[in-house]
Amino acid sequence: MKLFQQLLVAPAALGLLASGANAAELNINGVSDYAASADQVTSVTQFSDVYPTDWAYQALANLVETYGCVAGYPNGTFRGNRAMTRYEAAALLNACLDRVTEVTDELRRLLKEFETELAILKGRVDGLEARVGELEATQFSTTTKLKGKADWVFGAATAWDKGSKAFKSNSGGTSFSYNLALNLETSFTGKDLLYTRLRSGNVANVYGDLFSQEYAIDTGDTVNVNRLYYSFPIGDFTVVGGPVVRMDDMLPVWPSAYPAAMTYDFFTYAGAPGAYNLAMGGGAGIYWTSDDFSISTSYLSTNANDSNPNTGGFMTDGAGSSATTQIAYAPENWGIAAAYTYASGENGPGLYVGNATAGAAAASASSNTDSFGVSAWWMPEDSGIIPSISAGYGGTWAEYLNDDVYTNSWYVGLEWSDAFIEGNSLGVAVGQPTWIAESDDGDLNEEAGFAWELFYKFQVTDNISVTPAITYLSKPYPEQGSNGMEAFSGLIKTQFKF
Repeated sequence: MKLFQQLLVAPAALGLLASGANAAELNINGVSDYAASADQVTSVTQFSDVYPTDWAYQALANLVETYGCVAGYPNGTFRGNRAMTRYEAAALLNACLDRVTEVTDELRRLLKEFETELAILKGRVDGLEARVGELEATQFSTTTKLKGKADWVFGAATAWDKGSKAFKSNSGGTSFSYNLALNLETSFTGKDLLYTRLRSGNVANVYGDLFSQEYAIDTGDTVNVNRLYYSFPIGDFTVVGGPVVRMDDMLPVWPSAYPAAMTYDFFTYAGAPGAYNLAMGGGAGIYWTSDDFSISTSYLSTNANDSNPNTGGFMTDGAGSSATTQIAYAPENWGIAAAYTYASGENGPGLYVGNATAGAAAASASSNTDSFGVSAWWMPEDSGIIPSISAGYGGTWAEYLNDDVYTNSWYVGLEWSDAFIEGNSLGVAVGQPTWIAESDDGDLNEEAGFAWELFYKFQVTDNISVTPAITYLSKPYPEQGSNGMEAFSGLIKTQFKF
C-alpha cells in the first residue's frame, strides 16, 4: 500500500472501529493484504448474491460501476446482510482511495493542460469580484431600483379654414421641449411595491390641449412628485393606494394593445376618456385576479390634500371624486374589458379639448357624470403583415345647461411590430374624441370630427428610440359649422431610457 493511502486509511479505519479499539490493534499492512486478496468487481451483476429486488441494489450499482469503490469476496459474493469487520471496512476504504488517487492524477493533468486558460479565468473572476465590491459600496439602496426616461420633442402645428388665423397666431410656431421621469421602484418583501415617480418638463401643449401628448408635462422646469403609492398582495387580492396615485395604477389590466404613451393623447384612453379618465390624487383600490379573469374597484380624490370639506378632502362634498370599477378577461394575447366610473363635476377630473369637444368638456365639468367603456384587443403571436388590433367605445351621462346629455367616443388602433426592420414599429389610429351625441331637446347635439394618427418608431438602440408622428383633426370645434377649422401637427420624439 502506498504511504499516502496508509495515512488516509488509518484514521478512517479507526473511526469505524467499535468502542474499545485503539491504534495498536490495527495493522495497516494487514489491511493492505486483506484488500489485495479481495476480488475487485466492475459490475454489480458479478455478485452472485445481489439481486435487482434488493432495497440497496441501485446504491451498490452506483458505487461499483461509477466509482469502483466496492470489493467482493473471492467466491464472488458480496454478503450484504452480514456485519462488517474492521479489516473489511479498511479494504473498502482502500478501494476508494485507489479511485481517489486516479481522479487526483487526472485532475493534475487537466490543470496542467489548461493552465493558461485557468489563469485568464481567474483574472476575470478577480476583476468581477472587484467590480461587484465597488457596486455594493456605491449603491444607494439595497431595496430600490431606479428606472428613467427622457423625451425630447420637436414639432409644430398648423390649421386652415374658419378659426385657423387665431390658431396659427397663438400656436403656429415650432417648439422644442422635454419630459423627464425618474421612477423609483422599492420592494421590502419581493412581492410589494413602493412606487415613486419624479417628473420635470416644459412641454406646453398646443392651443388649449388640442394636440396634447400623453407623456407631456409642464412643471416650469421644477422637479415634482408625480406618483407616490404602495401596493401589496393579500392572497389573490392586491391592494394599491397612496397620496399621489393615478386611476390606471389601481387597474390589473389596461384594456388596449395600442401603445398608450406614444403620441396623441386621445388614443391613450382606450376610446373611453370618461371611464378611463386617468384622474390623479389621493386614493386606494383593490383588485382580484384568478387565471385570466380580474375585477377591480378604486376611489380617489383629485384634491384629497385639501382639508376643507367644501373645496376638497377625501369622500367629502367638495372632493374631486373619481370611482372606477373594471371587469376584464385577458388571456395571453387578447382580452376584453368593461369599466364604469363615477366622477364629480366641479372638482373632478373632467375632460379637455383634445379629448372632447368644447361642449362635451364643459358638460363633464359642470355636473356629476356616469361613464362606461367597453374595450377589446388582440395581438398576433408572431410579427408580420397582421397588426395588433385595439378598439374601444365610451359613453357618459351628464347634465349641461339644464339639459340631460349623452356623450360618445370611440377609437380603433393598429400596430405592426418589427415593421420593415426588426425592433421598429408602425402604428395608425382613428377615432372620434368625446362629443355630445344626444340631448333632451336636441339643441346641444354635435357632429364631431375625426382624429387620425400615424407614427413610425425607429429603435436605434435598446435604450434610444426616435419616433416621427403626424396627427390630423377634422372639425375639432363642431360649433364652427361645416367650414370649421381643421388642424394638422407633426413631431419627432426622441426617447432615452436608462
